[in-house]
Order: sequence, then C-alpha cells, then structure tokens
Amino acid sequence: DALPIWHDSVSGKTFPVYNPATGEKICDIQEGDKADVDKAVKAAREAFQIGSTWRRMDASERGRILNKLADLIERDRLILSTLECIDAGKPFATAYHADLPGVIKSLRYCAGWADKNQGRTIPMDGDFFTFTRHEPVGVCGQIIPWNFPLLMFAWKIAPALCCGNTVVVKPAEQTPLSALYVGSLIIEAGIPPGVVNIVPGYGPTAGAAISHHMDVDKVAFTGSTEVGKLIKEAAGKSNLKRVTLELGGKSPVIIFADADLDTAIEYAHHGVFYHQGQCCIAGSRIFVEEPIYEEFVRRSVAKAKTRVLGNTVTPGITQGPQIDKEQFDRILDLIESGKKEGAKLECGGSSWGDKGFFIQPTVFSDVKDDMRIAKEEIFGPVQQIMKFKTIDDVIKRADRKST
Repeated sequence: DALPIWHDSVSGKTFPVYNPATGEKICDIQEGDKADVDKAVKAAREAFQIGSTWRRMDASERGRILNKLADLIERDRLILSTLECIDAGKPFATAYHADLPGVIKSLRYCAGWADKNQGRTIPMDGDFFTFTRHEPVGVCGQIIPWNFPLLMFAWKIAPALCCGNTVVVKPAEQTPLSALYVGSLIIEAGIPPGVVNIVPGYGPTAGAAISHHMDVDKVAFTGSTEVGKLIKEAAGKSNLKRVTLELGGKSPVIIFADADLDTAIEYAHHGVFYHQGQCCIAGSRIFVEEPIYEEFVRRSVAKAKTRVLGNTVTPGITQGPQIDKEQFDRILDLIESGKKEGAKLECGGSSWGDKGFFIQPTVFSDVKDDMRIAKEEIFGPVQQIMKFKTIDDVIKRADRKST
C-alpha cells in the first residue's frame, strides 16, 4: 500500500500558530516530535535506497521536476505571499516582490545544476586511472528559521534535491504554513513519496531529534548561534553527521566623511530596518567618521521616522511586527539596556499600537563598543550609530567579535 501523504502527529498533539500583527490564532498545526521524525527519516531512507524511483531518476529529470515546482510556486505566488504576510509579519509587497522571486529563482538555479554536477579525471603517476564522482550525501535534516520561512525552505531543499538527496525539513514553529502549502505543490510537481518530509514542531523536540538521529547523514541549520552550537554538539555525539550552519551576526557598516551621504544614509537604514531588523546579515553596527557624525545621525532619525507601521496586509505598510512575544520582549529589554548604559535615544524606544508585536523604529547615538546594544544581535528595528576618528581605529573596532 502507498504511504499516506499527510499524517497526524504520533502523539496526537497540536500547537497554535499566531498572526504577529494581531496576536490572534490563525490555526492549529500537528506537532511533530521524536516519533514523527523517526517516521520521516525512515521514509527518507527508503526513498534513498539503491533502486528506488528517486535514485534511478535521471539527473535531468530531477531538474525538470524542480523547474515544475518553481512553476507551481509562481502560479500560487499570491497565496504564498499572503501566507508569509499573515504568518511571518512580512509587508505584503516585500513578500510578493522580494521573497517569492527569490524562492522561484533559487529553485530554477538549482534545477539547472542537476545534470551539471560533474566529477574530474586526475592525472596520476603509474598505470592508474583516477577519477572523482559526486554522489548524494543521503538523508539531509534541515531546520529552518522564521524570518524568511519560504526562502529558507527553498535554499535548503533545492540544492539537496538537485544532487539527489532526500530531506527531512523542520520549519520554525512560528511560521510553518508556507512550507506545508509547498508540501502540496511538491506532490503536484511529481517528486516521489518520501523524498521530501516536512515535520512541524519545536526545536527542543523535533529539531533535537533530527540533530541526534543516527540515520540522518547531514544536518543544515539556519538560526541563532546558541542553537547552532547545540546542533553541532549533537552531530558530534551521534554519528558525526555533516553540519552546515548559518548563524547570527553583528555586521559592521563603516561610513567615511567623503561618502555620498544620501546613499550612505539610505543603505545604512535599509541594512538594519529591513524586515523589522530580523535579518542575520543586518548592518547593525554603524561606524560614522567624526566630521559627518552629527548630520548622519540627524538625517538617519528623520529617515527612521518615515517608516509606516501596521498590519502587513494593508497597502503602504513598510514595517510589520516582530515575530512573537519572546522576540518582542527581548528587543525592548535591549533598548532599555541602551538607555541605562548611556546611549542617547534619538527616536522610538518603545512598543507601538494596542495589539500585535510592533516596536517603534529606534535610533541610538553616542553608542559605545562595550554596550549591550553594540555587542548583542538585537534582531529588531534598532539602529546604533557609533563615532570613529581614524581608519586604523575603526578597523580594529569593526573586527572585534560580538556576542
């Protein structure tokens, strides 16, 4: 008998998913944990067996199927953009014009690579013929974050599938809806059963089960540095599975006095406020040379005040909510630390509205390197502007590791 495509959780448990713009529950989702991960890994392993439909499929056919999936996502772009909007708090225009094109292009890019992943012949001394052959790793566990749910889903599955692997994906518990919707498109595209397995659930249960699983050959994770350390430890303590980590950051932006100030202000603003600051590559430590510091701060504050907050399904909104109350409270705590440690609050600094998890666009000046807001990844709409005098000084400061 064919395996069922959709499953209830083994435990029978569900968990709620909320709209961060309103705080209202959208729906309940089946809660996967270790038992469900075991089922998913078993299905993925069976789909990877020598002689299976997936393993016998021509590489060009894998590429065709990935292109078909891209076509289906493009067809349902409006639905998926709306899901990202209500589930992840993304402004609709951002989801529709930035995230979805990125998803589609990523799938098509990897589809093109499917039959071009070639080995090499290597000249050797003696009577030998030496060559390399690229083979799929096997069952890949993939744990994705909530800030770019569908884009990260594509970035994880597309390269794995193009190379012939099978996958077990755990979407973030805050934002599982778009991944589940794409699950239906994966079936429609003709990807064989067991090749893609989606297990919604929590990190300490489902995520940990993937990381520790003895029959998972590789785990890829995008998220916090703290959790990345746990995943690497779990991989080492289990079967020494391969690990790919994309973690947090505190990226520096250095602006010199001879810069085009209009362009610098625009890009520094975009670099930290994009998607409410919930971006691992956010330019969140801004160093400005002393002669232009005051003007840069003044104009950055004016720019921050132009942001339009509100429910992201509403046209014209440029800033949505933070993802959940935990992140909301953490950001506000860091803002308070900035005030207490002596940074100058230029604008914002508190919550916004009477529902949802909105935080005012916030700008600090007179920020020192030892302040928490200068060291810790805030992951929120908070711009910290620091002053420097010499290039040697700023390079040393920018290169310091943050926490």
